[in-house]
Amino acid sequence: MTATTLESMLHRELPAARGGCTQSYGRIVVACQNTVTAIALAITRDVQASEDIAQEAFIKAWQQLNQLNNAASFLPWLRQITRNLARDWLRANRNRPLSGEAAEIAIGMAADPAPGAAEAMARVEEELAAEEIISTLPEDSRETLLLFYREGQSSQQVAALLGLSDAAVRKRLSRARATVREEMLKRFGEFARGSAPSAAFALVVVGALVGATPVASAATVIGSGVLGGGLGKLGTGGITGGIAGGSLGAIVQHLTDHPAVLLGMLGGVLGGVVGYGLTWWYLVRFCAGARERAQVQRFMLLNMTTGTTMLFCIMLAVVLTPGWQATLATFAIGISIVNYQYLVTLPRIMDPILARADNARRRRGYAWVIGKPAVVASTLVAGTCLLHALHNAGRL
Repeated sequence: MTATTLESMLHRELPAARGGCTQSYGRIVVACQNTVTAIALAITRDVQASEDIAQEAFIKAWQQLNQLNNAASFLPWLRQITRNLARDWLRANRNRPLSGEAAEIAIGMAADPAPGAAEAMARVEEELAAEEIISTLPEDSRETLLLFYREGQSSQQVAALLGLSDAAVRKRLSRARATVREEMLKRFGEFARGSAPSAAFALVVVGALVGATPVASAATVIGSGVLGGGLGKLGTGGITGGIAGGSLGAIVQHLTDHPAVLLGMLGGVLGGVVGYGLTWWYLVRFCAGARERAQVQRFMLLNMTTGTTMLFCIMLAVVLTPGWQATLATFAIGISIVNYQYLVTLPRIMDPILARADNARRRRGYAWVIGKPAVVASTLVAGTCLLHALHNAGRL
């Protein structure tokens, strides 16, 4: 894959990945897995640790894709994440006599010598020899040499993956060849190719993404919170509650890296509860007796159930489907049901109550709080927030 092809692939796949498409992110993992594991291996000199670190780096990048505004910045950003994780691992595992896999093989051979001991010992010697070679090379040459053998000995491909010029790659390769004996270099090449991650590596990473839902955008979470209030037609209080709930979800997500979907739902529910409370308080002011209050209460419970269900369906659409079509269709259906309740069901209850003489003064401004103007306003606010969130997530 040339530099142009790689850049084109990232421009094509990253917007969908930011929107939660694991298939798109899986294709990115396949294209970058040799690079990430080679960087980790160059620093740790431990094959198993390098794959563990690479998986962690891919998952961390997935969770923080909202921080990336430019596809051209993805590889440099991913490389830096990997180097930071690898150096953290190295600080925590200093003075290890053998790498993880080599140590397990050596301990097993000592405890239970078997006919395959010679082969196992060869594996230990090979990994130790590779560690010795890696240790003798400058750090920048380690990454270059590992990738050179893993990428079909193409200096142009190595340059594209490491963000270097072809001339710089050739210079580093020349320095490495001058440092290491020819026979040892041949063995290192075999080790580099043999230790490259298989196709199963990307499958493992993509499988781990299920429990690490990407944070496509803080606006997605905030938008979900607004929907929690907006779907309930809660007037100014509902919209404010939705924004507050969504913002709280965004803040908590940023601090803890919890899945954005769950936090968006919690933010929406919190905003909805605040807004429903304000609406209940507002409507009860018009009621004169227990019967009227019971009618209003039944409507509020029905509407709250409908709004919460629609919010849940919208969040499922965000998680389970790419693009914008399913999410907007779910929103349109949900908002239509809720609007019907406020424009048809609620007036049947409230019109006789509002017609009483004692409510003449109180009903001023009613339409702007919970009537047709409020329905239109809250629908526009919720729809605009959803469109903004989908746009920021790269889905629209």
